[in-house]
Amino acid sequence: MSTITRSHLAEKIYAEVGLSRNESADLLEAVLDRMAAALEGGESLKISGFGTFSVRQKGRRIGRNPKTGVEVPILPRRVLVFRPSQSLRARVNGAELAEGPAEDDDE
Repeated sequence: MSTITRSHLAEKIYAEVGLSRNESADLLEAVLDRMAAALEGGESLKISGFGTFSVRQKGRRIGRNPKTGVEVPILPRRVLVFRPSQSLRARVNGAELAEGPAEDDDE
């Protein structure tokens, strides 16, 4: 199992698109910055055929330390959620989608 890094992605852009290595890295950074800014602003981010990133607000609740059993308050927070598209789920599970319109069920 390997990890895909920014440098791997920038190199792939360089190889496939034909931009210089610096331009490829700049393009990747611009895309990632735009994605992060949208999520910071509370917007959902849908990448067709891949999935949807969204931010959810979680309220205050009481949790329990599993080791000691002591109740502790868990403060409200925002969490990042990813929901894969139907086509990505199928690819991960090794199945091919039936022919037809490419629709995602992640809305």
